[in-house]
Amino acid sequence: MGDTPKPAADRRPRALIVVDRGLAELRRGGVVGIRGPEGRVALTLAAEMATADSLAELSRLSGSSPVLAVTGRRVAALTGRDYAADAVHTLAVPDNGDDLWIRRLIDPTLGAVALDGAVAVLAEPPKSLAASSIQLAKLARLLPAMLIAWAPPAELDEMRRWARSQSLLLIERDDIAAYSGLAARRQTKVSEARVPLADAENARIVAFRPLDGGGEHLAIVVGSPDSTQPVLVRLHSQCFTGDLLGSLRCDCGDQLRGAIRQIADAGSGIVLYLAQEGRDIGLVNKLRAYELQDRGFDTFDANEALGFEADERVFLPAAEMLRQLGIRKVRLLTNNPRKVEALAEAGVQVVDRVAHVFPSNGHSAAYLQAKRDRAGHLL
Repeated sequence: MGDTPKPAADRRPRALIVVDRGLAELRRGGVVGIRGPEGRVALTLAAEMATADSLAELSRLSGSSPVLAVTGRRVAALTGRDYAADAVHTLAVPDNGDDLWIRRLIDPTLGAVALDGAVAVLAEPPKSLAASSIQLAKLARLLPAMLIAWAPPAELDEMRRWARSQSLLLIERDDIAAYSGLAARRQTKVSEARVPLADAENARIVAFRPLDGGGEHLAIVVGSPDSTQPVLVRLHSQCFTGDLLGSLRCDCGDQLRGAIRQIADAGSGIVLYLAQEGRDIGLVNKLRAYELQDRGFDTFDANEALGFEADERVFLPAAEMLRQLGIRKVRLLTNNPRKVEALAEAGVQVVDRVAHVFPSNGHSAAYLQAKRDRAGHLL
């Protein structure tokens, strides 16, 4: 008798499981430990979730006062000076820096806050634990700002025992770095069904889920695409407000329905519906960005004022979905040259870019202009 195959859960990389647990803990307002290869452990707390009690707990665990880690984008917004956009910086939290002070510093929708010139702003190395903590915050769809304090030095076994005694989750820095790539490559088809659509009656929806149990991406397959030929494909990042509610602030709903119609008219093709709300900053942060846009920011400046990059998306999940669907060559329905480059870098051959343009309305004109001027979107 042959060996019994192990359940799929046993083959999941540890990084996916542990990091996913850490994201849930941060979203609950808990403290998470990040351990570097040299053995040092940073105790981290999502800044927007901080309360008087959780700040006290962070200080109790570490025996010291925390620092605040933010992105170069957020420091630039606070100071009006240029900082390395891709760098993470740490700021000392003053003695009177309570949870309200912290939230006002990291969230520009709560009102203008000037950073005291006496506060030291220190740039962190690219692979620092502070940088890893910011990556965790982004994965959790929280504002990219983290409170950090250092755990008492200890050998690994002793540190693990201490963490267990404090009900504290420890995550390896390298697991955080590997998470996004692993999640993209380890997603799998979990279900599919025929779903006749108003503009494409011969359609089915295929659901993909990463093996950490995270959010699903969907493929809307119209007709029967011939995988031996370039397939007409649209990468569409989900937009709750535009796709579902018909928001006039963006052209997302028009793009989604227009892509389905165009693919149906062509006979076959695929829309990949990606769980990347707000260029992958999440719905809550997208609403914050909308509030800033109402104050005069454009769509990219608003994301950056919140501490994010103008576009946080990666398209490895899209490439993996196409691979599992047997698609190697595509005609990409897009105006965004970055999508063409990203798919090509992920091993998908883009043989043609098909224009995908819709007229603006009184609410979306500035948004569409910013995409053309700032992101190089084509007509």
